[in-house]
Amino acid sequence: MASGESVRDMTSKFAKLEKFNGQDFRRWKKKMHFLLTTLKVVYVLSTPCPEIVEDETLEQTRRRLKWENDDYICRGHILNGMSDALFDVHQNDESARQLWDALESKYMAEDTSSKKFLVSNFMNYKMSDSRPVMEQYNELLHTLGQFSQHDMKMDESISVSSIIDKLPPSWKDFKHTLKHQKEDLNLVQLGSHLRIEESLRSQEVDKTKGKNQASSSVNVAEDDGKFKKFNKLKDKKRKFNNDNNHSNKKIKKACWRCGKPGHFKKDCRVKLSGGNKADAAGPSGSKDPNVKPGSFLVSESFYVQDDEMAWWVDSGATSHVCKDLRWFEEFKPIKDGSVLRMGNVATEPIKGIGKVKLVFTSGNQLLLDCVLSLSQISLSYLDMEPLLDLDIYLMIRSCVRMKDMSKMSLIPAFDMHDNKFHTCKLTKITRKAFKDVKRDSKVLELIHSDLCDFHSTPSLGNKKYVVTYIDDATRYCYVYLVHTKDEALDKFKVYKQEVELLHGDLIKTLHTDRGGEYNDPVYFQSTGIIHQTTAPYTPQHNGVAERKNRTLKEMVNSLLSYSGLNDGFWGEAMLTACYLLNRTPNKKNKITPYELWKKKPPNLNYLKVWGCRVVVRLTDPKRKNLGERGIDCIFICYAENSKAYRFYVLEPNDYVSINTAIESRDAIFDEDRFTSMPRPKDAIQNPQNENSNPAENVLSGSNGSTDVPAEPRKSNRARKAKSFGPDFHLYLVEGTRNVVEYQYQYCFNIEEDPKTYNEAMTSRDVAFCKEAIQDEMDSIMHNNTWKLTDLPHGCKPLGCKWIFKRKMKVDGSIDKYKARLVIQGFRQKEGIDFFDTYTPVARISTIRLLIALASIHKLLIHQMDVKTAFLNGELEEEVYMKQPKGFVLPGQENKVCKLIKSLYGLKQAPKQWHQKFDDVILSHGFLLNQADKCVYSRFDPSGK
Repeated sequence: MASGESVRDMTSKFAKLEKFNGQDFRRWKKKMHFLLTTLKVVYVLSTPCPEIVEDETLEQTRRRLKWENDDYICRGHILNGMSDALFDVHQNDESARQLWDALESKYMAEDTSSKKFLVSNFMNYKMSDSRPVMEQYNELLHTLGQFSQHDMKMDESISVSSIIDKLPPSWKDFKHTLKHQKEDLNLVQLGSHLRIEESLRSQEVDKTKGKNQASSSVNVAEDDGKFKKFNKLKDKKRKFNNDNNHSNKKIKKACWRCGKPGHFKKDCRVKLSGGNKADAAGPSGSKDPNVKPGSFLVSESFYVQDDEMAWWVDSGATSHVCKDLRWFEEFKPIKDGSVLRMGNVATEPIKGIGKVKLVFTSGNQLLLDCVLSLSQISLSYLDMEPLLDLDIYLMIRSCVRMKDMSKMSLIPAFDMHDNKFHTCKLTKITRKAFKDVKRDSKVLELIHSDLCDFHSTPSLGNKKYVVTYIDDATRYCYVYLVHTKDEALDKFKVYKQEVELLHGDLIKTLHTDRGGEYNDPVYFQSTGIIHQTTAPYTPQHNGVAERKNRTLKEMVNSLLSYSGLNDGFWGEAMLTACYLLNRTPNKKNKITPYELWKKKPPNLNYLKVWGCRVVVRLTDPKRKNLGERGIDCIFICYAENSKAYRFYVLEPNDYVSINTAIESRDAIFDEDRFTSMPRPKDAIQNPQNENSNPAENVLSGSNGSTDVPAEPRKSNRARKAKSFGPDFHLYLVEGTRNVVEYQYQYCFNIEEDPKTYNEAMTSRDVAFCKEAIQDEMDSIMHNNTWKLTDLPHGCKPLGCKWIFKRKMKVDGSIDKYKARLVIQGFRQKEGIDFFDTYTPVARISTIRLLIALASIHKLLIHQMDVKTAFLNGELEEEVYMKQPKGFVLPGQENKVCKLIKSLYGLKQAPKQWHQKFDDVILSHGFLLNQADKCVYSRFDPSGK
């Protein structure tokens, strides 16, 4: 029904559309196509008429008659959309398709002159101050739209610059501002800037006029004293005044109810029920003395469909506006030229002012005062604020409030379980509010836990996750560093055993999120612990643990930033942060969690600045009578269950390895000195799980060091120098590689292999390199690896590179020079240049079995190597390669190599080589082993 009404409405209003008179055919064509599509007759423009056949069925007859009727309707609408002159020209066209094709062939013809005309119009367009800038801007956009219709493209940056240059002279300063912006503007952003600037300029002009007329209104109809002001002054907006003499004066605001300055409307003592004082309410609604108090309802349908009787509630309106003069109870014409300003800066002349009575479905009535009548308006608007002043409640889209209104007999009764309310529930459901929870729990009665991920940056012990356990009563926190998530339950078992022995009580409840790390119902049932979980995707229910994680991470970031250490030390920073938080007073009860947990106040005299430089005294077993007694370290955390600190060793020492952690109490702290150091590659890999209360577990022996793994024991066996012939002299040097490279640099001054073709041609071994290159090219050309051809359109050739290598003998002398041409296969695209890349390889167990059989049966084993094996694989895809450097044929520089066989570097080269090898071997009578696809066998007629 709604569809039929919309079609009839569009058809009835079609007469208002502009007739086509030979100008702007493309726009008229789109409008006409929209109309014909709505009427469902547009198909006749592309579908031929069904032919009349003998003995046609009833269905065929109906289809033909329907097409003829739709064709008649379509042709009629097209003809009615044209001017009389064009109507007379095309009225004799037999069908709508013929008419449509005739119009397109005549008016859609593309010619050079029309394009030049469009370009000339755009380039010669000049904006003027006499017309709105946005109106002229839209005209330029229309011209640019015609460019695209004629398949002409203009870069958007050029279009923006051209439009900026066309701005009127009064916009000179704004034009310079746009040109000097660093960011590039597009057409949409430019239009937004122009619209805002024009709006501000219009407001400035309005303020100037208002000042000259001694008027302080913004959106106020000019009354000339004939009727009261019905628009309210918006004092919340910032005012700009060009008068420098009064720029610092404070503007006195007047009450919106009584009009007197010195107070606001909310503080006004004048009530609406007080005699003539009610008249000061301006445009507010007044109640008919014969009408009982009621409530005002705006139906949801007013926001969905265009109802002729609908009133639209506008919270930004300053006056009631009625579109129909027949609704006025009293009406007074106004002919002094007063206007009402709209939200889009447009103005409408006011025809008059009067009173309108609203009648509700319940029978109640409401009389609106100071309702305006405009000359051109299609909707009626209600100013919401005056209605609220009359204690009239606005109820929109609320089933509960509508039920209350039904009880007040303001609207008919309705069923709350109606399907339409169920639809509202399905489409408008929101999340419920999270309320604060107040608990009076005891120690170990409730434990909060959560797991935090630091997977992107492993700690020094290669730990990637953090598990926290917080007691609800004391907020004392334990932190454990783990490698994987599945270690969380094991850490909880360790935590449970420790805290239960400490307090002599049992853990009652564990509260976590719905992660799978604690998914072991058998364990919790056996221990009697209640495992509470949050609602799905609701971390707010685990707020204690989430907040603790946030606080810990913020402290870790602060510690790392202040100390200058890299992110790899986050594990030690996390343990230190937990240690400090447990000794920080709680905001709620001003007592530290440590005191609530251990029943004694903490000692804070030994706290040090985290990450500072420290000189640690060597322990007695590692100290000599002569030499240094201390080593440079970094303070990283506090030792667990020990009156010691943990330090990170910075410099190598004969007794303690670098990049290890040690524990000691004898140290000198330099709390004003820090070290910015990169993360070591050979950091500690601690195999034991690290936990915290409040520090991380360490492996400490009697000397307190944590060298994990331990420094390997040196062998006492005498090392014997190996001889490489008379041309080489071998030296055995003690020390690490870094020390040797620094002290004996001459030992490493050996010429490296050439990395590029140019380096090979300029090296001292250029003759050997050329010989190796020529051998490689001979193999390639002998195999017919490629052929020169022109590059097809749309294809991109792959590059290639020469790889050079010196093959060394056992004695260290050079055996030969080898060169290999490798294609840049990393530029290949899967599905275009290659498909499969796999190739099977024989298993080591198969090779062992064959060797064992050869040994048992005393067989001979032959080993062979296929030279340039990958060059034998035949390609199935089309792959093009640039000519190799040094072998570009003169006169054919623009040609490329079309690969026929594989080259080293291609993704599919191993697979093609295996396929070629498999075909050749099977063709010589070998059989493929079904257990290992890389084993072939053949027996002679005797069975051997």
